[in-house]
Amino acid sequence: MQQIITEQIGYLPNDKKTAIVHLGDTPKAFCVKNYYSKEVVFQGSLSKPVENASAGETDYVMDFSEITENGTYYISIDGVRDSYPFVINPCVYDDVMHGLLRFFYLQRCGTDLPEALADKFKHKSCHDTEAFIYGTDLKKNVNGGWHDAGDYGRYIVAAAVTVADLLLAYENNPKCFGTKINIPRCETAIPDLLTEVRYELEWMLRMQDETTGEVYHKVTCEGFPDVDIMPEDETEKLVICPPSVTATADFAAVMAMAVRYYQEYDHAFADTCMKAAVTAYDAMKKMNLPGGFKNPESIVTGEYEDDCDIDERYWAAAELYKATGEARYHEDLKELLLQGTLHGYGWREVGSLGNTAYLSINAELTDEAVVQKISENVIDLGRELLEMAKENPYAYPLKQYEWGSNMYVANSACHLYDAYRLTQEEDFLIYAKEQIHHLFGKNPNAICYVTGYGSVSPKKPHHRPSAAVGEAMPGMLVGGPDEGLHDPSAEKYVGSYPPAKRYVDHVESYSTNEVTIYWNSALLLAMSLCV
Repeated sequence: MQQIITEQIGYLPNDKKTAIVHLGDTPKAFCVKNYYSKEVVFQGSLSKPVENASAGETDYVMDFSEITENGTYYISIDGVRDSYPFVINPCVYDDVMHGLLRFFYLQRCGTDLPEALADKFKHKSCHDTEAFIYGTDLKKNVNGGWHDAGDYGRYIVAAAVTVADLLLAYENNPKCFGTKINIPRCETAIPDLLTEVRYELEWMLRMQDETTGEVYHKVTCEGFPDVDIMPEDETEKLVICPPSVTATADFAAVMAMAVRYYQEYDHAFADTCMKAAVTAYDAMKKMNLPGGFKNPESIVTGEYEDDCDIDERYWAAAELYKATGEARYHEDLKELLLQGTLHGYGWREVGSLGNTAYLSINAELTDEAVVQKISENVIDLGRELLEMAKENPYAYPLKQYEWGSNMYVANSACHLYDAYRLTQEEDFLIYAKEQIHHLFGKNPNAICYVTGYGSVSPKKPHHRPSAAVGEAMPGMLVGGPDEGLHDPSAEKYVGSYPPAKRYVDHVESYSTNEVTIYWNSALLLAMSLCV
C-alpha cells in the first residue's frame, strides 16, 4: 500500500507543492530526493495529524514548495516506502493534456479511424445507417459525433456541455489548446481543437427537427451492447428518442456559443450555427415537459434525466444574448434569475455556463444589478468550496463522493477559479490547482485517474474499445469513488471501504471506472484555467 501520496504527473515550478502521508505512528520528518542522483534536495517537518474520516486515515501534510528547480524527484521517510516519482517543470502537463484531447478523436462515430491515427484503437465506420425516429417508421441521417462514454450512444445534453467546456478551454488558452492533436488534416488554418469540436457540432445539427426546431434527446440502440465489442460490431437498429427541453436549450446555447469561434474561419458554418440556435430557442420557449425526459418504452440506454430545465433555459438565454445583443434574450435571462441562484458545469446543472457567458458580455450591454448578483453568488460558492477543501488533507472540496465524483472535482476547480477571477484572492487559485493534483494522484487511492499517465492509472476502464482491445485507451478520466456503490462490482470489491476509497479498477464498474466525453472536457477546462 502506498502511504506517501503525491501528484504523479508533477508540479509547476512556482506552484504550491504538498503531499500526504498516512501512518499509525507519528513520523518525524521527510526529505525530497533527486530521482536519479538520490541526493537530498529538501528536508522538512510534517503537519499536525488530521483525522480524515472519509478516507479512514490519519493524515500528515508535507509542504515542499521551496523546490522550484526543474527535475524528477521523490519523497522519502524512514521506514516507509518511497513516494512515486514526480516532475517539476513548466511543461509538466503538456503530454497528459495532449492525451486528454486525443480521446475525442478516438471516440469518433460514423467514420473510419485508420491505424496511422488511431493505432490499436483503429476501427471501421460505425453506426452509419439511418436511424428510426421513435414511434414512427420515419428514418433520419444522424451520422457522426462522438461516442458518449463507455457505450456507443450519443446524447445531446452530454455533447453540449462537452463542446462548451472545450470551446472555453480554447478561449482561455489558445496556445495550448490550438495545437496539433494528430487528427485528419484540415486544409484551412483552423486549429485542431476547433476542427475536432466541429465534428461533434455537425452531428448535433443533424439532431434538430427541421420542422419544429426541437432537438432530439439522443440516438442509441435500444439497449447496451456487450462490454467487449468494437463500435462497428454494434449493428442493432438505431433509435432517435423524442425531443426534450434540456436537449433543445443546451443545443441553442452551444450553437450560439460556437458562432464566435468559427466565424473567423468559416462564415457559412457560423451562420448555420446561429440560425439553428435561434430556431431551437424559439422552439424551447414553446416546450413544456414536466418531470423532464424519460426513456420511452423499450429503450434502456442512458436517460440523462433532469427534472429542472431552468438552468438550461438560462444558459441558452445568456448565450443568445451574448451572440445577438437582442433584448428579448436579456429579459428572459433576468426573469429566470428571479427563481434563484444557478450554478453548475455538469450535464445536469449548467448554470455556471450561463454565468460565465453573462459576466463576459460588454458592460454597457449588461444590467449592473444582475452582474452584482451573479458575482456575489459565484464568490459565495467559491468560499463554500474553499472552506471544505481547507479542512480535507487531500483538498477534496465536497461533502460526499457521488457517482462521477472526479467530474465534480474538476468542476470545483472551475468554481474556485471563477471566484479567484472576481476577487484575486490567492487561496482560490491555490485550491483550484489542488483539484488538478487530486485527479493526477494526490488522492486517498494514490492513483492517477487518467488512463496511461502517472505511476499507477486505471488498467480496466468500463470502456468498450479498451475492453475489446485488451488495453486501456490512454487519456481518459475515469469517474472515481462512488460512495453510493451503484454497480455490483463496486459493491462486491469496495463495499466495506470508507467513502473516499470506494473506487475499483474493474471493467464492470460503470459507477467508478467508466469514462465520458464530459469528464475529459471538464478536466481540460480546469487545466486551461489553472495550468
